[in-house]
Amino acid sequence: MEFREKEAIYLQIAAYVGEQITLDKWPVEEKIPSVRDLAVELQVNPNTVVRAYEFLQNRFVISNKRGIGFFVETDAKKKIREYNKERFLSQDLPEFFKSIYLLDIDIDNIATLYRQYVGDNYRSK
Repeated sequence: MEFREKEAIYLQIAAYVGEQITLDKWPVEEKIPSVRDLAVELQVNPNTVVRAYEFLQNRFVISNKRGIGFFVETDAKKKIREYNKERFLSQDLPEFFKSIYLLDIDIDNIATLYRQYVGDNYRSK
């Protein structure tokens, strides 16, 4: 995983976990990788993964069953989408609008490229 400079690593790890859940790679009510295993996989300090897992626990995305591990909550996908949507609309979208305005890119062109991207990378909805 390549980390971006402008965002805390634990938030990027939390986003990675959310993506795995959203894409059904880590199913609802199933155990997710341990702190240690994910730290090794992502090549980060285990304390950083602990912080990401705490962040997700506080948002009721995952839960800790003491002695067993962390598990995906039943409505985790809904919670992830709500958080990501709020974050995108308040932080990323204004920056996107600024860029397309400054670059004088037509919104219809963006829509066409978006549909092509979804068709090429995700199953159709």
